Amino acid sequence: MEIIVCVKQVPDTTEVKIDPQTNTLIRQGVPSIVNPFDKNAVEEALQLKEKHGGRVTVISMGPPQAKDALKECIALGADEAILLSDRAFGGADTLATSHTLAAGIKKLGLFDVILCGKQAIDGDTAQVGPEIAEHLAIAQITYVSRLDIADGTVRAEREHEEGYEIIETRLPVLLSVVKSINEPRYPSIKGTMKANRKEITVWTAADIDVQPEQIGLKGSPTQVRRIFTPQQRVQGEIIQEDDARTAVKRLLTKLNQAKII
Repeated sequence: MEIIVCVKQVPDTTEVKIDPQTNTLIRQGVPSIVNPFDKNAVEEALQLKEKHGGRVTVISMGPPQAKDALKECIALGADEAILLSDRAFGGADTLATSHTLAAGIKKLGLFDVILCGKQAIDGDTAQVGPEIAEHLAIAQITYVSRLDIADGTVRAEREHEEGYEIIETRLPVLLSVVKSINEPRYPSIKGTMKANRKEITVWTAADIDVQPEQIGLKGSPTQVRRIFTPQQRVQGEIIQEDDARTAVKRLLTKLNQAKII
């Protein structure tokens, strides 16, 4: 089974900084981690490999420092890693990002399963995975909390606000997973040594089939126009009286004074 996992290196959520000129995240020099939901995707890929055999390839789009995230995935057990890195990719919204990742996946060749975390913690859009599936014209199941694949049929338990639903489809498929699907493993000493020796393959815009107007800021119909801190809300008042009637009378008086009633 050929399995591809899309991963993202994200800033530590307590260290997010915005470039005031471009309104994009500042990533250089900022402590970064592997997106937590993507770790669940990597774990599920490794479990599929252990059950069905095959290979796990991780792919990411980001600056050169994203190699660290890919090496962490290699340490966990992934076989290969590809980094899509080019200044031309900078400032991409979800559409341009998904287009770039889909082009990288096409260059990799045949695949059975693509796994993604349900969303990245820096953007929280949950859009890139489904958009990749659309670019590749394959089936997709989102928010997967349980998965079974047998004889080319995918049976997934999909989590949503009102409970769960069971969905079946055929391979190839893209699946975005939630945290409850598994518990990510820790890297082994052997895996860490392998990752330290591993040279991460880097592809630029010239290496994949994309046009300049499809990637980066040029390929992003969604743009941030302004970033601001919301005005702090004025603290309310708690009316405390021993007698309920007195408390209600005070409340009505204040509502009248505020011209609310």
